[in-house]
Amino acid sequence: MASNNDSSVREYETERFQLLNHFRFPWPVNHTSISPDRKLVAVVGDCCDGLLTVSTFAGHLDFSFASAWHPNGLTFATGNQDRTARVWDVRNLSSSLAILKGNLGAVRSIRYSSDGQFMIMAEPADFVHIFSTKADYKKRQELDFFGEISGVALSPDDESLFIGVWDRVYAGLLQYSMRH
Repeated sequence: MASNNDSSVREYETERFQLLNHFRFPWPVNHTSISPDRKLVAVVGDCCDGLLTVSTFAGHLDFSFASAWHPNGLTFATGNQDRTARVWDVRNLSSSLAILKGNLGAVRSIRYSSDGQFMIMAEPADFVHIFSTKADYKKRQELDFFGEISGVALSPDDESLFIGVWDRVYAGLLQYSMRH
């Protein structure tokens, strides 16, 4: 799936990169993510509400830039320009399960660990937050450094966290290792 500022989401067949579906929305789409069972799609963009393929969900105060699914397929998170990430349960979208606050800017990147124990949330600059899902997102670690963040990713074994840093002078890739 590819989201775009032309208010569209396109679904491609990856082997031959052929367009399968083209969905249009009344607002620019900033991010889409597919549930682990591949049955639901979260769509967020230049609208205060988000869209789940079966329903809408409301709560953010501004436009959204990121979404990610917990491996259980029942919960997902959205990152917003209102400096929060919200965690949602697909079985009850009337209110979010948790509201996670950033420090300076929009939440632009979210990832869950493959075992679902952690959620990583990145702001556009200086801060990456790691939340424990086992503690209902109440325990967190904050990584504080100087630089524009282009995104976050985890290694397949969840042993390393990678943070893309974009800066004209100090661009690079930060790697943090899990301590046991």
